[in-house]
Amino acid sequence: MLRPLLPFIVILPSLAYSLIAFACARRFFSVPPPRSPEAPAVTILKPVKGMDAGSYENFASFCRQEYAGPVQMLFAAASADDPVIPVIRRLMEEFGGDRISLVINPALHGPNYKVSNLINAFPQARHDIIIVCDSDIRVPPDYLKSVTARFSDPRVGLVTSLYRTSSVPTIAAAIEATGFTAEMIPNVLVALHLEGLSFALGASMAVRREALASIGGFEALADYLADDYQLGNKVHRAGWHIALDGTFVESMLRAEELLPVLARQLRWARTMRASRPGGYLASGMTLPFPGALLAAFVAPSFPLALAAIALLYGVRLAVTTAFSRCFVRDGLLPAWLWLIPLRDMLAFFTWALSFLGNRVEWRGSRFRLRPGGKIEELA
Repeated sequence: MLRPLLPFIVILPSLAYSLIAFACARRFFSVPPPRSPEAPAVTILKPVKGMDAGSYENFASFCRQEYAGPVQMLFAAASADDPVIPVIRRLMEEFGGDRISLVINPALHGPNYKVSNLINAFPQARHDIIIVCDSDIRVPPDYLKSVTARFSDPRVGLVTSLYRTSSVPTIAAAIEATGFTAEMIPNVLVALHLEGLSFALGASMAVRREALASIGGFEALADYLADDYQLGNKVHRAGWHIALDGTFVESMLRAEELLPVLARQLRWARTMRASRPGGYLASGMTLPFPGALLAAFVAPSFPLALAAIALLYGVRLAVTTAFSRCFVRDGLLPAWLWLIPLRDMLAFFTWALSFLGNRVEWRGSRFRLRPGGKIEELA
């Protein structure tokens, strides 16, 4: 009697997770964001290396903020020959050199070069709210107003932001971008509502100077690859609250082929496996593709297998489309809806491959991952 139900039983974890994620998203986006009459002084600390897609517009979006408080923009580079330096010089000319500074310092403080840039530039940060954003991020005009309002709660030590991609130049970029909508954002919202955030997202991290000092400053992150996860986790363990801001920032993806995108996905997966092994292992249960495979394997007949898979992906595609159109508003779906099953398949194989090695490549360098997420550079 139980055998005909087996294909439907094995898809339950993934099916339930989709519905839970949808409920968490409705709850999060239905709450009006906080508003604060205060506009605290902010330092935007931006480590750079090389050019990204639309570097000038990415940087300029931080200079065009509708914000009443003082804003310092502090760039950190390791080399005066970096091709992004002329872009920063142009920015200084157009928006004022008194607001924008550039620190060039090659000193290394650990294997994470990005964190070394942050350490080198931090002594010049003038304000007590420090915002670290990746160089490929573009923000809306109300970004600073929205993020800083979360600090009206004195318990909040760090504010992180959701990110999306609304324009994809290639199919490979679409695979990455739909992953934000179909996997990353749902995972963050489920974590937020079920256990509270204990990590940060590297696209945008705003931290109180006091909270940063309580974990030992940026120096505490120099030996880790996932510096965003570690910053949030250390701030959380130091007793501060982490707030999630609902104003999306844009991750500007360049035109890439599939292999570099998959390599980056594998690097992220291995880093998360090393940083959070138990949670990462359990996350495999929520992936839809292995549920579909298992349903096909245990079903006593082809029609039952097809019915189970159709139910799983009917719900999956409906929830993902709702995320895209109602919550994330990235404009990717339904145009790229056909890509979701392929993306799910790649996500499963990436998850599985992450357990088969501990080496990653990052910005031209090779590293070995250690337990806990620390890294050592390979010759």
